[in-house]
Amino acid sequence: MCNRGAAYATMSKQKREEAEALFYQGTRLMEAGDAAGAEACFGLAVKIAPDFAEAYANLGLLLEKRGEAELAEMCYRLSIEINPAYPETYLDLGALLAERKRFAEAESAYWKAIALKPESPEVWSNLGVLYACMKREAEAEQSYRTAIGLDEGYAMASYNLSYLLLRQGRFEEGWRRLEARNWYAAWAANINCPRWAGESVSGKSILIGYEPGHGDMIQYCRYAAELKTRGAAAITLICHAALKTLFNAVEGVDIVLSFDDPLPSTGYDFWTPPLSIPYYCNTRLDSIPAKIPYLRAPSALVEKWAAHLPENGLRVGLVWKGNPLFENDADRSLPSLDVLAPLGAVSGVGFISLQKGAGESEAMDPRAGLQLTNLGSQLNDFADTAAVIANLDLVICVDTAVAHLAGALGKSCWVLLPDYKTDWRWMTERTDSPWYPGVMRLFRQTTAGDWSAVVADVVAALKALTDARGGTNG
Repeated sequence: MCNRGAAYATMSKQKREEAEALFYQGTRLMEAGDAAGAEACFGLAVKIAPDFAEAYANLGLLLEKRGEAELAEMCYRLSIEINPAYPETYLDLGALLAERKRFAEAESAYWKAIALKPESPEVWSNLGVLYACMKREAEAEQSYRTAIGLDEGYAMASYNLSYLLLRQGRFEEGWRRLEARNWYAAWAANINCPRWAGESVSGKSILIGYEPGHGDMIQYCRYAAELKTRGAAAITLICHAALKTLFNAVEGVDIVLSFDDPLPSTGYDFWTPPLSIPYYCNTRLDSIPAKIPYLRAPSALVEKWAAHLPENGLRVGLVWKGNPLFENDADRSLPSLDVLAPLGAVSGVGFISLQKGAGESEAMDPRAGLQLTNLGSQLNDFADTAAVIANLDLVICVDTAVAHLAGALGKSCWVLLPDYKTDWRWMTERTDSPWYPGVMRLFRQTTAGDWSAVVADVVAALKALTDARGGTNG
């Protein structure tokens, strides 16, 4: 018996070493970006050593990243069951549960992580994000500030806090905290001039870089004119190719380049991201540069698209979906065009589809009663979309770039907003937007995921509008 026991112990040690070797190999593959190879290693490791908590935790991460949420949760919980003293697993589990909107469970997981590692700014920052999603904003702010107090250099906490502050209109600290973001490094490496940090721009040549979203660029291109009033001699603006034609008429911009155009590496005194300009221009809630309109559609295109629109009635453009790659798109976009079908009951209205990309094909077969002119598939870029909008009386849309486009054009726009993770720029509880005064009206969900009440309010408002105009173009 003794000899058999010695052999068993030796074999057990060998198996453990084999599992650990697979774990370290999987970790290296994961860091190198080989998710499939890493997953295979961790899977073998837990098969050999079913009590390998760390391997289960890493396997959970990989499963979560490829959309296997239930399997990922199972791995996290197995890891915790084996080793309940590992705070990082509670953190990962909390993030997964928060993403699935299981808020109470996520909160519990985060507090368990904090109990084990109260000095972790990452956990406190994640807890703040959770509270912000739950609209417990005072607790969210306290969590962010606790994270910052633990590590002033932890950029994610400052960045997360910025969204909360900006949503509340606390712009002074909000813009400053927003500077913690850093997604420009690779692009800036090709520019041979310093990043603008608020120095005098009098007589200087400024390169305004880009933000990822079309809506961001439309909202913040207005700051070119602001820099010109401060004495900037020349401004070059980089934008998405789909915005280039439209942006050629932006006030204050001398040269417009798209991502696809060659970018001279010299010839500028400073470069700046659009989102940094409000900070250095000391923008406050009462000093937003809101000279509306600040964009204009090319007149030839306005004339061209006028021929494609209904001749009678109120002309209303519709957009019901945003970019599906956006992190909160499932909440901000409507499930389908059918959600807007009740609008068809309002007489005297001609609806025009401006929908591009996701949902575009739905406009080919709208619900009976919703008379829809489908132009989305014919729009080549934002100059075309702007020209159509210039011919409309109203745009009704979800939170996407078209909302900013309509606002920048000075066109009446009704924006349908989700209750969950409402974007900070629409602020809290407002029914208007200080970024687009006099033209923007916000319709907010009161219950997460419920668009029916929002659409009912829009139907009532649209009927009131048509009644006031006598059912004509007016």
